[in-house]
Amino acid sequence: MKVSERVIVVGAGPVGLCLSLALAQAGVQVTLIEALGEDNFLEQVPRAGTNHPATLELLDRIGLYPRLEPRGIIAPLFHYWDRRERKLIAQFDHAHLKNDTRFPYVLQCERIKIVEEALKLAKAHPGIDLRLATAFTCCTQDSDGVTVWMTNPAGETQSMRGAYLVSCEGARSIVRSELGIEFEGFTYPDRTLSIEVAYDFRKHGYTERNYISDPDEWSNLFHWKGPPDRWRVHFPTEPHQDEEALTREEELQARLQAFLPTGRPFEIVASNLYVVHQRVAKKFRIGRVILAGDSAHVNSPIGAMGMNSGIHDAFNLADKLVAIRHGKADEDVLDRYERQRRHVALAHTQAQTIRNRRLLEEKDPAIRRNNHDELRRSAEDPKLARGFLLRTSLIESLREAEQIP
Repeated sequence: MKVSERVIVVGAGPVGLCLSLALAQAGVQVTLIEALGEDNFLEQVPRAGTNHPATLELLDRIGLYPRLEPRGIIAPLFHYWDRRERKLIAQFDHAHLKNDTRFPYVLQCERIKIVEEALKLAKAHPGIDLRLATAFTCCTQDSDGVTVWMTNPAGETQSMRGAYLVSCEGARSIVRSELGIEFEGFTYPDRTLSIEVAYDFRKHGYTERNYISDPDEWSNLFHWKGPPDRWRVHFPTEPHQDEEALTREEELQARLQAFLPTGRPFEIVASNLYVVHQRVAKKFRIGRVILAGDSAHVNSPIGAMGMNSGIHDAFNLADKLVAIRHGKADEDVLDRYERQRRHVALAHTQAQTIRNRRLLEEKDPAIRRNNHDELRRSAEDPKLARGFLLRTSLIESLREAEQIP
């Protein structure tokens, strides 16, 4: 295949790796550029990895799901709790989706495991030219293709020609900045504190995924497979609070004891503090340069929609690039990618994650009661439960995107 026909992908996160594998398996040559090298690729900060049913179907399509299932936890249930009353509000069961998907559950499998297994597949595929420890620097484009400049592990500047360039770099995308595309939205003033502990919360009634409502300090609680098994607890923090003070052992223990008083110190495995953004790029494509995943949209992690939606971007785009490569579509189909995936980012991913946070942090007692009553009604009615799960699992967003011409 001619070099000019290759697709150049920047960023070997879940989105870039899934895109590269989907393209290569369909006969499209790929060069995948990643700044991290063999020595530090797996030393990334732990991030969530709740994989929804629609995403599992896509991961299975490229042979990734069988590698992930043994490393994750199959979780058909998730809970909403009232922390103030220490009471279960509602339990949702993905079994209501048994006629909608081959995977009526989520797979709790962290991002780092996903990229580790996907990288193995990418290394083994002859159609993927993998460039680790290589920094993308800039690009230009013309009517025939794109030219990319990069710095290789030896510190030398190299250039490469391709048909298309896809930025899967993340929220700080150099490509998006180079194109001058506005990243519209806002950043929450507070930060979120994540604490990982080796403790089995199931003996207190929790399931593998828990969303916990509290007007003073909402929380999320998720289970991850070990060894040792870990549970990740999320807390909001005040904007003015000192980062060092927030992550001191005694402060972490105090938050955990306030969340679940055990009278004994928790075994804390790790902690980190991060800022939460709600932003969507004004455009997902300029000519032959395209944005996907966090380069195109970032959002609150409540509801696990960011990585999932980004992987959906990857497969949507891969199908269109493959169709162009094999002469089954012209380049205008990439405008449809932008229409479909930007609509999902705004109307589903961003809107749902904003609603999720508001539900958990609601302070008005009457609104809180109404929210909790609505959750109960939805969970107890099979038809309402299915509709709720179609939205939260992003199946509805994929179906709706397909209707956009």
